[in-house]
Amino acid sequence: MIKSVLKRGLAVGVLSLCAGAGVALANDWVQWHPHAGDRGISAMGTQCYFCPQPAKPAPAPAPVDSDGDGVYDDKDKCPGTPRGVKVDAVGCPLDSDGDGVTDDKDQCPDTPKGATVNAQGCWVLKGVNFDTGKSVIKPQYSSILDGVATILKNNSNVNVEVGGHTDDVGADNANLKLSDSRANAVKNYLIKAGVDAKRLTAKGYGETKPVASNDNDAGRAENRRVELQTSRK
Repeated sequence: MIKSVLKRGLAVGVLSLCAGAGVALANDWVQWHPHAGDRGISAMGTQCYFCPQPAKPAPAPAPVDSDGDGVYDDKDKCPGTPRGVKVDAVGCPLDSDGDGVTDDKDQCPDTPKGATVNAQGCWVLKGVNFDTGKSVIKPQYSSILDGVATILKNNSNVNVEVGGHTDDVGADNANLKLSDSRANAVKNYLIKAGVDAKRLTAKGYGETKPVASNDNDAGRAENRRVELQTSRK
C-alpha cells in the first residue's frame, strides 16, 4: 500500500514535469520503468526525457562564388576569373573558336579550325621566314602554305586579309613596302594553291603592329611575321 502511494506520488510529480515540458499524457497514472535508467518515465507508451537533447547540426554554409562568375567555388575549375569575363559551366573563360586562346584575350575571333595562332589568338605563318630585305617564298615552306590553303578551302565562308609585318630595324617606309611585298607573295601562293582570289586581300603594316619587344632578337623575330586576319561572309 505504501509502495503504491509512493508510486502515485512520484507519478503525479513526474506528470507535472512532463506536462510542463510540453509532453501530452493521456492518463494521470504514470508508470515508472525500472529499466529506464536516467531516461526518465513513460506514460501510455510515451517517454519523457529529462536528459538534454542533442544539439542540432549547424546549417550548411551558403555556397560561395568568390570570383563572381556565376559558378560556385566547389564547381569552379578556373578560380580567379576576372570580373565580366564570360565562362562555361565549370567557370572557365570561353574559347569560342577553339584556337586555345580564350575569348577575353583573343584579338582575332573566328579563326578557322586547324589554324596556328600566336598568344593573341591570331593566325600566323609560323616557320615561314624571309631573307633580309626579300619577299621570295622559299620552297621549304611550301608544306606550311599548302596547309593554309587546305584550311581555307575547307572553310569557304572565310575571307582572309594577309597582313605583312616587320621589326623596327631599318627605315619606316622601307619596312612598310617590304611587309606589303611579303603579304602579296603569300596571297599569290594561296591563289595558285586553289584559294579563290576574291576571298583574299593583302596589306603591309611595316613595324606599326608589334606583338613583342623590338629590344631583343627574340622579340624582333616574333614581329617579323605574316598574319591571316579572317572574317566570315
